[in-house]
Amino acid sequence: MVSLVDTVIEDPRWESLGLEPLVEHSIRTSLAHLGLPLEGISLCVMGCDDARILALNSDFLGKAKPTNVLSWPSFDLRPEIIGARPDLPPVGSDHNPEMLGDIALSYETCALEAIEQYKFMADHATHLIVHGLLHLLGYDHVEDQDAAIMEQQEVEILAKLGLSNPYIGWQSDKLIGTRIDGQ
Repeated sequence: MVSLVDTVIEDPRWESLGLEPLVEHSIRTSLAHLGLPLEGISLCVMGCDDARILALNSDFLGKAKPTNVLSWPSFDLRPEIIGARPDLPPVGSDHNPEMLGDIALSYETCALEAIEQYKFMADHATHLIVHGLLHLLGYDHVEDQDAAIMEQQEVEILAKLGLSNPYIGWQSDKLIGTRIDGQ
């Protein structure tokens, strides 16, 4: 099996969680659910700490605070019409895949949220991985109609991963990080 994800672990606590296989399984399941190929595309996921994600959040969004997940899409696939589905990403070949973008996850913020939400850390990290990938694919949650579509995709993908609806009993606006547009 060829890896379509480059997992970079900056904080060794992610290794004890098994971030690399968690990322690979979450991404493959998500792409299959969305009807996208498992070949011809690639992405990078970084497991870091709050200090690193704070610096990234500050540099790219001007927000001087840590967050749980950030995404940097390579393509702007967002639909022009609110409530519409995003465009499909370009697909390369096995030998020359198209890079969808990058995702960064912060260990401390993810761990704290998991505790506050009475969730297993691996389950919460899985949700954030799926969420980050959906941002790379043009999904967003700024407008209510778009948020409903994105959350529905998350719920369906997480169900395929054996996880329950993360939005039941928790305010979704307190849960998720940010997509960063930039190419």
